[in-house]
Amino acid sequence: AALAEGVITPSTIINGSGGVLRIGNFSFRDWTIHEPSTIRQAIAQSNDIFFYTIGGGYGGITGLGMERMKKYENLFGYGSKTNIDMPGEADGFIPDPQWKKEIIGERWYIGDDYHAAIGQGFVTATPLQILNSVSAIANRGTLYVPKVVSQIRSASGVVTKVPAEILRKDFISEDILRIVREGMRETVTEGTAQSLKTLSVAVAGKTGTAQFGNNNKTHGWFVSFAPFENPSLAMIVLVEGQGVEGYNAVPVTRDVYDWYFSQADISQK
Repeated sequence: AALAEGVITPSTIINGSGGVLRIGNFSFRDWTIHEPSTIRQAIAQSNDIFFYTIGGGYGGITGLGMERMKKYENLFGYGSKTNIDMPGEADGFIPDPQWKKEIIGERWYIGDDYHAAIGQGFVTATPLQILNSVSAIANRGTLYVPKVVSQIRSASGVVTKVPAEILRKDFISEDILRIVREGMRETVTEGTAQSLKTLSVAVAGKTGTAQFGNNNKTHGWFVSFAPFENPSLAMIVLVEGQGVEGYNAVPVTRDVYDWYFSQADISQK
């Protein structure tokens, strides 16, 4: 969103601010201290300060604000069901200032922008929504309706294939998607998921921490795709109540890729 709206360029460098942004009496912390970063490096290192800044603004950068963040989150499928062919899917939720005023009775603060920019605060999303949005990044810009069933065989042996269903395509430039993919690749080559770089296949991904409940507990997750240049598989691993920045999810991801791409009849499809 920040690239599409001109908030930053691919070469914009944002200072790590010593791991904390201070707005008045409030502090917004990173999970660790980061060096000054470009967007690719921020994705790779999971740099919260960078995303706080492009979301809500800081220093000389005017942030996106919630309305523009919500616009792009909706385009990538957040805040609504994916319409997968299974019952019980949750919508997830993307807030906005009007909702907060009407439901909570409070105005929208810059801290709300900061929290939303890293997917926390009032934002909720399902693992399926995250995976589906990353699949659109991997395939260069097409958001599909996920399907569990690929074909139906009748009692008489007649096979009916279930066609692919496109939600939307070409809704963001390929140049921007390429930059995001490159940042996700750097997550593995020099970022928060380097244990995957010795795999036989080139993986790209993003680690994350999802807060839940009222006790600052966190889920660790990792969403990824491979092979990097011509993806055939995308997956998300979420480890409930375990760790920061998906560190416990990355080894599970490694095991799955190691097995999957060792099966010649699968990996050659």
